[in-house]
Amino acid sequence: MTPVSENTAWHLRFCLIFGGQALSLCGSSLTQFVLMWWIADTTGSITALSAAGLAALLPHAVISPLGGVLADRYSRRALMLAADTISAVCMTVLIALFVTGHVALWHVYGMMAVRGAMQAIQEPAAVASLGMLVPRSFLPRVGGLQQTLQSLTQVVAAPLGAVVMSVLPVGWALSVDVATALLGTAPLLFFRVPQNPIPAEQRTGVVGEFTDGLRAVTGSRGLTHLFLVLAAGLLVVMPSLTLVPLLVKEHFAGGPGKVALMEGVSGAGMIIGGMIVTALAPRRQVPWVLWGMVLACLTLGLTGATPATLFGVAVFWWGVSGLTYSLSAAPCMVLLQLSVDNHLLGRVQSLFNMTLSLAAPVGLAFLMLLGDSADVRTVFVTAGLLAAAVTALGILSPALRALDGKTARGSRGAGNA
Repeated sequence: MTPVSENTAWHLRFCLIFGGQALSLCGSSLTQFVLMWWIADTTGSITALSAAGLAALLPHAVISPLGGVLADRYSRRALMLAADTISAVCMTVLIALFVTGHVALWHVYGMMAVRGAMQAIQEPAAVASLGMLVPRSFLPRVGGLQQTLQSLTQVVAAPLGAVVMSVLPVGWALSVDVATALLGTAPLLFFRVPQNPIPAEQRTGVVGEFTDGLRAVTGSRGLTHLFLVLAAGLLVVMPSLTLVPLLVKEHFAGGPGKVALMEGVSGAGMIIGGMIVTALAPRRQVPWVLWGMVLACLTLGLTGATPATLFGVAVFWWGVSGLTYSLSAAPCMVLLQLSVDNHLLGRVQSLFNMTLSLAAPVGLAFLMLLGDSADVRTVFVTAGLLAAAVTALGILSPALRALDGKTARGSRGAGNA
């Protein structure tokens, strides 16, 4: 099955499916906000927050290879439906535990682990479907559009989470996630998602098909360098991303409202970044990916370096970090879409997720070894500067820069087809 053409009435199907996934993501982001604040407020522990990050990311990393194979072999539509449904059922159980007063920290970790595993199934299916829902010439704009919608969910989720927590107990606040998951999956019940499954003669089992995806990455020095550079940067910077509630609570003496403000401004910055990418539709993706990530890491460090009396300045730097991250993330998705054949894209996307997801727990595990003696501001500043330096090394890779030549030719060819 070939991608849709310019003359096909693809807009309605794309908007409903894409919008449904964004709605589901909004509920997930709200839940993440509520649970991370609950952990920070209940324990006040760097170790507990780091453990929560590990619980979410490690299953994601372990399951990602399977998710990629499933996305390329079976119905991506069915996989997205199943993943969201399982997450909703598990969240319902967690809600019952909160409401009855029987919740424990390990219950929350368990829910985060299930959600991480389901995201490992859902993400490759969703990302690989994008290339088949729109004309190929529209893909550079889809990257920015996807980042804009994801950022919009963050803007809405954090303040909404703070408002919901102010009027409802934690358990009932989590019910929003179940509702948005059910509404978000509704379009998938009515629209089919076209795809190019693995040809029957190329089906060699989970291990063999995963190996084919691995060869697609290792056979390209540019993709290999992209994976390594971003993984190394994330290994360094990831711990600080999980410590925002603690930074606000311990350094700026704030509560959920201030955390929501920081996350909301960051999301607004990401929306602006996504809109910039959507409007400009850059042909050369690599400079955007690398320089955007460098600036995002530097401004993250500046957030931690801000004095306690200047919370507004910290919010500003956090917003700039969100904007520049968006300038990096949107072109990165397009780079994979344009560099990899669609019947391999689920596996390559899952490998990308696995690489980044494995890097993050390593950084979190190191932070746990430091224990609660680590100063949260020092973590932010050190991680931001070091991650920026690591990511900047990618600029020195000729193979990584050469990816732009391939994708630019592919995009022109698609547009002329």
